[in-house]
Amino acid sequence: MSAGPTTKGALRHVLGHLLTPLLMCVGMGLAYLGAFHAPEPHHLRVDIVGSGPQAQVLAQTLQDKGAGALDVRTVPDRATATASLRERSSFGAYLPGEAPSAPAAGNVARPELLVASASSDTSAMAVEKVFTKVAAAQGQPLKVTDVAPVSSGDPTGQGVFFLLVTLSIGSYAAVAVIGGAGAVLPMRIRALLAAGMSLIVSLVGTAFAGPLFHLVDHGLGGVWAMSWLYSAGILLIGVGLHTFLKRWTTLGVMVLFVMLNFTSSGGIYRPELQPGFFGSLHAFWNGAGFVEGVRDHVYFGGHALGDNLLVLALWLLAGIALTVTAGLTEARRRTPAAAASATNTQAVVSTPSTPADAAKDRTNADTERERAQETEEEMEEAVGV
Repeated sequence: MSAGPTTKGALRHVLGHLLTPLLMCVGMGLAYLGAFHAPEPHHLRVDIVGSGPQAQVLAQTLQDKGAGALDVRTVPDRATATASLRERSSFGAYLPGEAPSAPAAGNVARPELLVASASSDTSAMAVEKVFTKVAAAQGQPLKVTDVAPVSSGDPTGQGVFFLLVTLSIGSYAAVAVIGGAGAVLPMRIRALLAAGMSLIVSLVGTAFAGPLFHLVDHGLGGVWAMSWLYSAGILLIGVGLHTFLKRWTTLGVMVLFVMLNFTSSGGIYRPELQPGFFGSLHAFWNGAGFVEGVRDHVYFGGHALGDNLLVLALWLLAGIALTVTAGLTEARRRTPAAAASATNTQAVVSTPSTPADAAKDRTNADTERERAQETEEEMEEAVGV
């Protein structure tokens, strides 16, 4: 007779928890397909080297034909173009070369394209695709020169993005464990655990980036520092959120640090090749701060590194503020709960046990079992994802 209600209750429980993976499925599809399914340039900054009529006409022609895809300007010489690439203010510079004055002109300077693949390999390829057609229209092959190549251990330049993925997964999975299994601990202890775990995660990531896979060939200390800032921000924000979101924390952290974070980081496509929403997030999201910070530090002599460190530091400060707020909230919740517990204890001492008391005890025990089950499910969701 009891099998029916038990089965119905279990079914309701399962159906309720299936909402989380369904939301994850929808969210991941919207985020990844929305950001990556059709990359195309918009306002991609390129330079035409030269100050004569030929350079001016070519720049204007490309600007008009691009219809917003390119942002073309002219610069006077190769040195200026190279400086813009190394300052990451442009993504390509085209030197038109010299047209032969006669059929027997001999060796003629070929058209040349300057790129900086360390800034973004996919942006460099997009620029190369444009100017290969321009050079072909001139009847000459295009020479491509990379003024800021990536390290030999990261030939596509996307290893930094996968380092970001590694740090993120280690951090948000730890959030579920600290927030769930460690929920009975004081907030200060959980905060210390988060800080310690962020140190471990950052050291693991640095080992992957350096001695194991050689994603970077110098500046490993700076990579570690940014890895720690990034991981600590995620862990403290997640631990703070757990006070308010409970079993929805895993979903909330995934939205913040996977769905919106990976897609706006610039690790695969920079914002100039993405829809405007993800491009706008790139300016202040923590994943973009990490990816662009590592690129600035390792390949571009620290240019604009301060801006990206500020982004990471602000996310860390947000995590500290949220953790402090969560601790104060829990303290306020405990005060009436402790008073109620003391009252109940006195009542138990002075009043004989009744069937109603026994039923209440069973209800409390069931509640505790449900909390334990939710904690276990939350950790399984985090690790499974």
